[in-house]
Amino acid sequence: MTTREKIRQLADEYAARLTTAIDSRVAEMQGDDVSHYLIYRVLGISEREGHLIDVYQNKGRFLYKYAGSFLEEATKLCFKEAFPDSGSLRIENTRGQRPKTFEIDCLVGNDALEIKWKDATTDGDHITKEHTRIRVISDAGYTPIRVMFYYPNRKQAIRIQETLETLYEGVGGEYYYADAAWGYVSDKTKIDLRGILEEIADERAAAS
Repeated sequence: MTTREKIRQLADEYAARLTTAIDSRVAEMQGDDVSHYLIYRVLGISEREGHLIDVYQNKGRFLYKYAGSFLEEATKLCFKEAFPDSGSLRIENTRGQRPKTFEIDCLVGNDALEIKWKDATTDGDHITKEHTRIRVISDAGYTPIRVMFYYPNRKQAIRIQETLETLYEGVGGEYYYADAAWGYVSDKTKIDLRGILEEIADERAAAS
């Protein structure tokens, strides 16, 4: 099976799981208490619109979860194809008690990849945890590398990412986002992941 076929198969699996999860949640919502629609109506949102908002909020949560997991797995698959010995690894937190361990999404030689499809967090605690994580990884003799495919749009979230980029650089790590992230994967694995995903997306659109 070619890399393209493996990624297409992975996409089919995630699409099926996403559909199942969404259908199950929407069916479950039919029995929900909707008395909170009163407050929606007070604020000028009709019951119908309020229902649609609730449904799509739930759909969105599943979509974000599965989109992130899929892209991480597809990226790891590319590295596994190019570097058979690569894979995830948990290392002990040597700079604190919580969490006890940190996970390296994909270790390629000494390169410790943190793979993100996007990161829209605005939580300052996120910086502290990430700073600890990359220092622990650096202490273990690995090079922390962040690969994030989609950059946030909001100012506060962008500031968080700018701080994280500085932290990575401070420990001799690397930080790639947007086109640079796709380019990094392509350069390292010689696999055009974005091109493959665009093909699959076009196939889905043509079939719908």
